[in-house]
Amino acid sequence: MSFLLSILVIALMIGALIDIITRDDSQVKFLPKMVWIIIVILLPLIGSLLWFGLGREYGSEGIAIPRMRRAPRSAPADVRPAPAPPRDTRTTEQQIADLDREIEEWRLRQEIERRKGDADEQGQVGA
Repeated sequence: MSFLLSILVIALMIGALIDIITRDDSQVKFLPKMVWIIIVILLPLIGSLLWFGLGREYGSEGIAIPRMRRAPRSAPADVRPAPAPPRDTRTTEQQIADLDREIEEWRLRQEIERRKGDADEQGQVGA
C-alpha cells in the first residue's frame, strides 16, 4: 500500500515539475518558477498540491489553456512599421498651464476680432 502511495506522490511531483517548467512565466502566480521547482522537489506532496492549487493560472473553465509561442512574422521589405504614437512627457500641472495659456490666447484673439469689427462699424458710420 505504501509503495502505491509513493508511486502516486512521485507521479504527482513529476507532473507538477513538468507543468512548472513548460508553463509561461505570465501564468505562474505568487512565486517565481524556480522557487516553485524547489518547493516541489523539497516537499513533493505538499509542494505539488500547492502548485496545482495556488501556483498556476487556470483558464476560465478550470482547464489549463496552453499558450503557444509563435515566431514573430517578418514584415515584407517594402512595408515599414507604423511609427510609435507621440508621448507627452509633461506633468499634469504643465499640461493644465499650457491649456490655460491656450484658452487665454483664444480669448484675446476673439477680443481683437471684436474690436476690429467695432472699428470697422465706426469707420462706416463716420463716412
